[in-house]
Amino acid sequence: MTVLILTNEEDVTADMVVLRLGEAGVPVVRLDPADLTTGVALSGEYVQGACSGHLSVGGRLVTMSGLRSVWVRRPGEAATRAAQPSAWLTQEASQALYGMLRITDARWMNHPDAARRARHKPWQLHLAQRSTLAVPATLITTFPQAAREFAERFPDLVVKPVSGAHPQEPPRAVPTSRVAPDTDFSAVAFGPTLLQRRIGKRADIRLTVVGDTLLAARKPADPDADPDDVDVRFAPSVSPWLAVDVPRRVADGVRRYMRGAELAYGAFDFAEDADGIWWFLECNQSGQFGFVEMDTGQPIAATIATWLAGDGDPDGRCAQGGRGAAS
Repeated sequence: MTVLILTNEEDVTADMVVLRLGEAGVPVVRLDPADLTTGVALSGEYVQGACSGHLSVGGRLVTMSGLRSVWVRRPGEAATRAAQPSAWLTQEASQALYGMLRITDARWMNHPDAARRARHKPWQLHLAQRSTLAVPATLITTFPQAAREFAERFPDLVVKPVSGAHPQEPPRAVPTSRVAPDTDFSAVAFGPTLLQRRIGKRADIRLTVVGDTLLAARKPADPDADPDDVDVRFAPSVSPWLAVDVPRRVADGVRRYMRGAELAYGAFDFAEDADGIWWFLECNQSGQFGFVEMDTGQPIAATIATWLAGDGDPDGRCAQGGRGAAS
């Protein structure tokens, strides 16, 4: 049984998991959907109530029924490196590939339907609240007056994108920024704006979840840091990430979140305040983990490899639809 990894060729984080799977003797096929019709071919047949399918990657043939698990890591857009790429070909290739994969009995990390839903920040915030995680007061609006009133109620705010990275090539990270006290919110009318109460944090927390395994890391905040340096990705680093235990209440809430989101993998960001409360900021369903593993030594790649190597349905038969992979 084979593990299929859907990701781009520049994804060095996936390399860490491929290495662990290789050490365990688990067959792996790595496929970038962008290579469809050039280095990748597919075929599916549905005849007399039976279905079968095959993938050819670099000359290696893999049956759909022989897939143990599928890791949707950071795949490229389908067929964008074809000899004659087009929006039509991308749509056709994407429908063919993901449609065939959905009828296998492979385990998903994460299922495309769950992953697509999990990217929506408003939905994340609501699910985090339902899961009893602490969520900072947040407003997403295109009403300038609503923004002004929110700023009066919560004078110390940050602004962040609703969708994440800016969709340029390559994608550009948009930093979380502090909102000045005299901000004119008129421009809110031109696009959805996410305002959130700033947490006076003493540390940043990255909690990586793989199935039922929770691996948390903590980076203490610099007490002398500029108050405007609110985004850990861009703030000067004064300490490495350090492994830390997960409070029971947070662990229970995170597991409820993962079940509700139907995710097998999630990278959670929290801000820890002076009272030790972990405030939920977001959950990235395909978040990076290599930097945490390098600092802490936590076996994240090995844990992912173990999950991917686990057995799904042993019959390997076609099903009516792909299964979610939440543990």
